[in-house]
Order: sequence, then C-alpha cells, then structure tokens
Amino acid sequence: MRTTRLLLSSGLTLAAAATLPAGLAGPAAAASGISVSTTGSTVSVVTSACTQINGSWGNASLLSSGQANFSQGRQVALSGTTVSQSAAWSGVSPGTYTVVVLCSSGSTAGSQSVIVSAAARPTISATSKPSRGVMGGLGGASRDYGTLTLGIGAGLVSAGVIATGWFLRRRSKPYRL
Repeated sequence: MRTTRLLLSSGLTLAAAATLPAGLAGPAAAASGISVSTTGSTVSVVTSACTQINGSWGNASLLSSGQANFSQGRQVALSGTTVSQSAAWSGVSPGTYTVVVLCSSGSTAGSQSVIVSAAARPTISATSKPSRGVMGGLGGASRDYGTLTLGIGAGLVSAGVIATGWFLRRRSKPYRL
C-alpha cells in the first residue's frame, strides 16, 4: 500500500515536472512566430509565418540597441519554401540586437532579442611539439633501457616461473624436493 502511494505521487510529480517547461515555453514560442539563433558572429532567423507574394517572402531586419524602426536596421530578404523561410547576418559585432521579420503581406511575423557574445577562438597548430616529450604512462614509455636491462628482466621473469613450478610440485608431493 505504501509503495503504491509512493509510486503514484512520484509519477504525478514527474508528469507535472515534464509538462511545466512545455507550458511555460509554448505561449511565448507561438506568440513570437520566429526562431532566432546565434553562432559566433552569425545571427540567423527562421519562420514559417510568411506567404510568398509577387515572388517575395518578406524581409528581416537586425536592429541594434539604438535603432527603433524596421528600416533602420540591417535588412536581409527572406528565402525558403512554403514550410520555412530564413535569413542570416554574418560578421555581427558583440552586443544586444532585436530581430524583426516583416512578411511581404505587411504583417509582422514576430520580433525577438538576441545577444551576440565575443567568442574566443583557440589557435590549434598541427606542427607544435610537446615541450617535455612523451609524458604518458607510468615510466618506461619513452626510454630505451638497452639489451642488458631487458636480459636481466627476462631472467627474473623466468626465475619466478621456475620457482612457482617448483613450489607447486613440492606442495603436491611433500616427500620430493
């Protein structure tokens, strides 16, 4: 009985937790009508709210913080299909921007703010060498010990194998050496 109540209450809690983010994000995503993303210094927008009129889907504008009108920003024509239309701006400097999509019918598909951050790009050189040589393993990974050291090691291993065989034989027949 107690296990059933525990499973029931935890199941209801999990169901509520799973629907909470969808309930919170659903109206905002549906009201906006656009999806804005940024990768490095490239900002892109995707929408499916526009229809093609006279061969044009509409325009998208990237407004910086000091710009208020659609015509003041960097405008790009939307391209795409009846399923989705998109536009992109490259070489955008770091800052906060607003993306506005105006369809060719004159209606606004939506607007959304985006933050472009300066991304540090690591420099990778394929010709660089490790400064202290090979550092992997627990010793012996980068040294050549020579023939004498290998011979002594082989002798110790074979002595250990012979001693093990002698000990096991002595235990099975105690009257023999």
